[in-house]
Amino acid sequence: MLTHLHVKNLALIREVEIDFTEGLNILTGETGAGKSIVIGSVSLALGGKVSREMVRPGADYGLAELVFLVNREKQKEKLLELGITPEEDQVIISRKISDGRSINKINGETVTLSQLRETASLLIDVHGQHEHQSLLQKKKHLEILDEFAKEELGPVKEKLAGAFQNWKKLKKQLQEAQMDEESRLREISLLEFETDEIGKAELVPGEDEELERRYRRMTNARKLMEAAGSAYALTGYEEESGAGAVIGRAVRELQSAASFDEELSGLASLLSDVDGLLNDFNREMSDYLTSLEFDEKEFSETEERLNLLNYLKSRYGHTLEEILAYQEKQEQRLAALQDYDRYLQDLEAQLKKAEEELQDLCAEASGIRQRYGKMLCEKIKEHLIDLNFLNVEFEMAFEELPEYTAQGKDSAEFLISTNPGEPLRPLMKIASGGELSRIMLAIKTVLADRDEIDTVIFDEIDVGISGRTAQKVSEKMMLIGRTRQVICITHLAQIAAMADSHYRIEKQVEEGETRTQIRRLSEKESIEELARILGGAEITDAVTKNAEEMRALALERKQSR
Repeated sequence: MLTHLHVKNLALIREVEIDFTEGLNILTGETGAGKSIVIGSVSLALGGKVSREMVRPGADYGLAELVFLVNREKQKEKLLELGITPEEDQVIISRKISDGRSINKINGETVTLSQLRETASLLIDVHGQHEHQSLLQKKKHLEILDEFAKEELGPVKEKLAGAFQNWKKLKKQLQEAQMDEESRLREISLLEFETDEIGKAELVPGEDEELERRYRRMTNARKLMEAAGSAYALTGYEEESGAGAVIGRAVRELQSAASFDEELSGLASLLSDVDGLLNDFNREMSDYLTSLEFDEKEFSETEERLNLLNYLKSRYGHTLEEILAYQEKQEQRLAALQDYDRYLQDLEAQLKKAEEELQDLCAEASGIRQRYGKMLCEKIKEHLIDLNFLNVEFEMAFEELPEYTAQGKDSAEFLISTNPGEPLRPLMKIASGGELSRIMLAIKTVLADRDEIDTVIFDEIDVGISGRTAQKVSEKMMLIGRTRQVICITHLAQIAAMADSHYRIEKQVEEGETRTQIRRLSEKESIEELARILGGAEITDAVTKNAEEMRALALERKQSR
C-alpha cells in the first residue's frame, strides 16, 4: 500500500507531502490546478521518462519519493528475489532529478532504472488513458488473458519458452549444416589443419604465464646479476669493507669487553643476531646468483615456445584455455562432417523431437487459454453490465499463428457487442474512449482478485462518461477499494462522493509565484468540494444540498455493499 508521497521542485510543486489511506483515495481540483503533475510525479518515481523541464524553474533538483507498506508475504518473497528487503515492512522508492539525469534509490541504496521499475511493478499499478487506449492493440488482449490464467499457464509458458529456444537453435544448426560435397571437403581440410596445429603444440593451461616469467628473468639476467652481485659484495665477508666483515669485527670487539659490563654483553648478543641474519641473507643471495646463470639454449627454447603460443593465440583465442576449447569444438565439428549423413540424420531427429515437444506445449497452452478465456469474458461481462453496458456481449476469438513464437501459436482478440442484434466486433471498431475506460475498469476489477499488487492508481477513468454510468463506475471503484488501495483523480462528483479519503489539489499564487498544494479534506470540506464540482462558478444552497445528499447516498451504498 502507498502510504506517503513526497514531491519537491517538480513543475508547479515547490514541496508537497501526502499521506494516503486504505480504501478509495480521491483527488479532485480545478482544471489547471496540477492534477496531472501529481500522477506525473508518481510515474516519475516509478521509472518514467525524465526531462530537464520537469524541474521547477530556479531549483537545482527535483525529487519524487514514494513510501510503501508491504504486508503480503508473497510480495515480500518476490521483493527478496530482487534483492530488496523491506525495512519495518516498508519500501521507499525515490528519484532525484538534476540536469535531466536521475539518481534512483530503493531504501536508500542506489539502483539501476530497470531494478527500480521491476520493484515498482510488484507494488503499484498505474492506469491512465494511454493504457485503456492500449486495448485497441490486439497483442494486449493475449497479455491480459495470460495474466488472468498465470497460475496454471505460467509454468507451461516457461517450459514453452525454453522449448522454443531449443527448437530455434536446432533449426538454425540444420540450416547451417546444409552444404554440397565440395564445401564439406574444404571445411574438413581446414578443420584437420587447425586441430592438428593446436594438437601438435601440446598445450598445458598456465604454461604461457610461467614461460613469460622465465623469459623476462632471462632477458634481464645481466641487470639482475649486477644488482645482486653488488648487494652480495657490499654485505659479504670476503672484502674488508663488506658489511659482514665489519659487523664480524664489531661483534668480536664487544665480546672481548663484555665480561667487564653486563649491559655491554646484551648489546654484543644483539649485534651477534644481526651478524647471523646477515650471514643467512648472504648465503641466500649466493644461491640466487647461482640460479641466474644464463643458458643460451634454454633462452632460445623459451623464446621459440612463447612465439608459438602467441601465434596460436592470434589465431584461435586470447588464452590457452580458449584455444583448447576451440580445438574441442572444431574436433566435434570435424567428427560430424566426416560422418556427414549420420550427423544430418541426428540433427533432423533432434529437430523433429524438439518440434513435437514444442507442439505439445503450444497445444497445452492453447487449451488453458481457451478455458480461461471463457471464464475471463464471463467475469468481464458481469462487471460491464454493472458499469451500465446493459445488453453487452463479450467474447474472445482465437486464431492460430502461422509460425511458432516463445508464447506459443495463439493470437487472441476481445470482441464486443453493445446493442441487441449487433454482431460481435473488435474493440477498435466499436468502442469509444469512455467505453474503453469502463472496459479496462472491468478488466482491472477481474484481475484484482488474482493480483498481489496492493495499490491501483486510476487517472482519467471518467473520460466520456456521466450520469448513471458515472454512478456505476464509482460503485465499481468502491468495491475494488474493499480489497485494494485505490487512488483516483476524477472530475466527476459521483466518483468523488465515494471517497474514503478525499484530497483537493489547488493552485495558489504566493509572492508572484504559482504553486500547487494538496491537502486532505474534512467531511465538511469534502461536501463543499462536491458542490464546487456540481455547481461550477456559482454554488447555491440547492447545489450544496445536492452535494450533501450525494455524499449521504454514497455512504449509504458503501455500508450496504
